[in-house]
Amino acid sequence: MRKTIAVALTGASGMPYGIRLIECLLAAGCRVQLLYSQVAQIVARQEMDLALPARASEAEAWFSAQFKAEPGQLQVYGREEWFAPVASGSNPPDAMVVCPCSMGSLASIAAGLSSNLIERAADVCLKERRPLILVPRETPFSTLHLENMLRLSRMGVVILPPNPGFYQHPQSIAEMVDFVVARIMDQLAVPHELMRRWGESASN
Repeated sequence: MRKTIAVALTGASGMPYGIRLIECLLAAGCRVQLLYSQVAQIVARQEMDLALPARASEAEAWFSAQFKAEPGQLQVYGREEWFAPVASGSNPPDAMVVCPCSMGSLASIAAGLSSNLIERAADVCLKERRPLILVPRETPFSTLHLENMLRLSRMGVVILPPNPGFYQHPQSIAEMVDFVVARIMDQLAVPHELMRRWGESASN
């Protein structure tokens, strides 16, 4: 059975992580339910010169063509699309990743606000005990940020800051991005070959 993974892009720096994650999940054969905020559109343009379409149907067509998704493998939902599967515990994804995750989104999820589809989808994962991974991109963290992360961690949420390691001697930004995406894929238990694992030689 294919895994269904909800991916949410919010208005924090680190959009290359989220876009690469979508690409890798599709390549691994997962179904992807994509959500993104209005501020994420601004960040995508600033960091990647990428114009994310405002309309979900246009975004779905663009991502599907860009990453060669199979028909129906990728679905994109608008911010207020309350009839989307992710909005109900009767049809939750197998897991959800918010990448990048802004501190505002993290705080709203911690408080259970559910004021938009991203927050509601995260709330569904929490109440249905589905894996929820947040990739917070901020530095330094304030005490409030840390308290919100601790609160979520105690609920079983994985807090995965995008901190690439350097023991693999990365030669490009893309390799540093893949390091973080590999950690996310591991948490989702989705196979990948993005990098050698610790202790493996180049011949393995």
